[in-house]
Amino acid sequence: MFKLPPIPTQEELKKKIIDSQIWRSMFRGGIWKDTPRDRAQHVLGNVWLHLQPSRVRKHGLKWTYSWGLGGLSFFLFLILTVTGVLLMFYYRPTVELAYRDMKDLEYAVSMGSFIRAMHRWSAHAMVLIVILHMARVFMTGSYKSPREFNWAVGVVLLTLTLLLSFTGYLLPWDQLALWAVTVGTNMGAATPLLGAEGPFAILGRTNDIRFVLLGGNGVGANTLLRFYVLHCVALPLVAGALMIVHFWRIRKDNFSGPIIKPEQLPHDKVDTWPHLIVREYIAALLCTVFLSAWSLLMKAPLEEMANPTVTPNPSKAPWYFTGLQEMLVYFDPWIAGVVLPTLIMVGLIAAPYLDPDKNRGVGSYAFKERPFAQTYFLFGLGMWFLLIFIGSFLRGPNWDIYWPWESWLIHKPPPPHTWSLPIYYGLPLLGAYFVLGLVLPRLGKPDFEWGKALKKGAVTILGVALVLKVATHLVWEQIGWLVFFGYVYYVMGILVPRKHLAAVDKVRYATAMVLVLLTLGVLMKMGVRLGFHIKYVLTIPQFSLNI
Repeated sequence: MFKLPPIPTQEELKKKIIDSQIWRSMFRGGIWKDTPRDRAQHVLGNVWLHLQPSRVRKHGLKWTYSWGLGGLSFFLFLILTVTGVLLMFYYRPTVELAYRDMKDLEYAVSMGSFIRAMHRWSAHAMVLIVILHMARVFMTGSYKSPREFNWAVGVVLLTLTLLLSFTGYLLPWDQLALWAVTVGTNMGAATPLLGAEGPFAILGRTNDIRFVLLGGNGVGANTLLRFYVLHCVALPLVAGALMIVHFWRIRKDNFSGPIIKPEQLPHDKVDTWPHLIVREYIAALLCTVFLSAWSLLMKAPLEEMANPTVTPNPSKAPWYFTGLQEMLVYFDPWIAGVVLPTLIMVGLIAAPYLDPDKNRGVGSYAFKERPFAQTYFLFGLGMWFLLIFIGSFLRGPNWDIYWPWESWLIHKPPPPHTWSLPIYYGLPLLGAYFVLGLVLPRLGKPDFEWGKALKKGAVTILGVALVLKVATHLVWEQIGWLVFFGYVYYVMGILVPRKHLAAVDKVRYATAMVLVLLTLGVLMKMGVRLGFHIKYVLTIPQFSLNI
């Protein structure tokens, strides 16, 4: 009589599968034994988990240290990749079909509206999370030696994230997309040397940088195709390659965890699996749940089909560029759209090399250990988000200020007439601003008392303001602007550098102070425009140079 073989138990079946040649060819290691060695091999033998070390510092596992922002940035990139590929099955990048395909995705394709919304909101979330991740790395001093180069790679990745989102903005081919991209690309024409409308232009109007970007004189079919290729192929390839470099350098340069106290050294490290991996999975799960719920409740915007003959009022860039658009009120496009973003990137990349507290504050949010770097970083970040808020929520028709309770149907009076300083006033004024800005912080002693210095500066500035009120025809509003901006310059441009840059060498001091003066110069220019209606401090029409 034929006898059936005994049915294997679950453990026997599991062991047979894991020990088989097919399984062992794909996965390293044998049966899971839940030992420290197995947990380490589980991390080292997995292509994704190997991004982490086998053991991590215990105190670096706190949510309030890293907030999981780096992992979330990469996870959002994966979500965008998956949803983007699904959208590509139904999308054709032509002006005749793009909007129709968006309509089909919204109303005809199963789950098309959800996938499109998921892609849209994930892109916005990635921009915000990458900015916050950069802020966290800066605030904890995690860019310091030996991580300076990787910090620069991260700054480039932030720029690529913005460009990825911006190039995708045009693809729906609706009014919102067309005019947002028109506003953004118009700044390209103001690029110095390479833009037809920029200072010292050397290229003709038909072949400047904006023409190359758009593939023509305006946003059209060529622009749509170029943005599609940039968004779906070129930029993701570059970003993916730099992510590989970024992750590799994180592993090689060591993770910058919180400061370890001597009594914590014997028991400071724990296994990455499951302690860190579980936290990352929880963060990814919560992110997925939030984005899914948001995408179900909030559809991705889709306005009327793009029409170059109908201009919306106001016409706004994407939210992350409305700060630059707001700068157009105070500066020429070549400064607002090209010079300022470039200086922000250069300043961020230079931060590890200019930080006067090179070996202090790594792995800690402690403000007292790195006051200079954190003060100016928070100051610049606060200015940036304030400009974004004003441009996104307070600007209405004709780019006038409308408070949330005011109706856009109410017409605002035209802005006051502006004027510009003659060159024989503007040029010496700019020269004096930078020369005095470099000299004044070095004149006093760095060991001053903050309370006395702040009071003395306030009394002096108020006294000068009252003298100007009596001697000139300035109104009280203008006196108020002078006092406010003068005091900001006194604190941020003189006292803080005097306190914290006294010990650095001359080259680093001069470089740091030029960046500080340029940052404060943005605020000062806004002040003279708001308080005194000065359009340009320096203008040289022969070279299209306006400052």
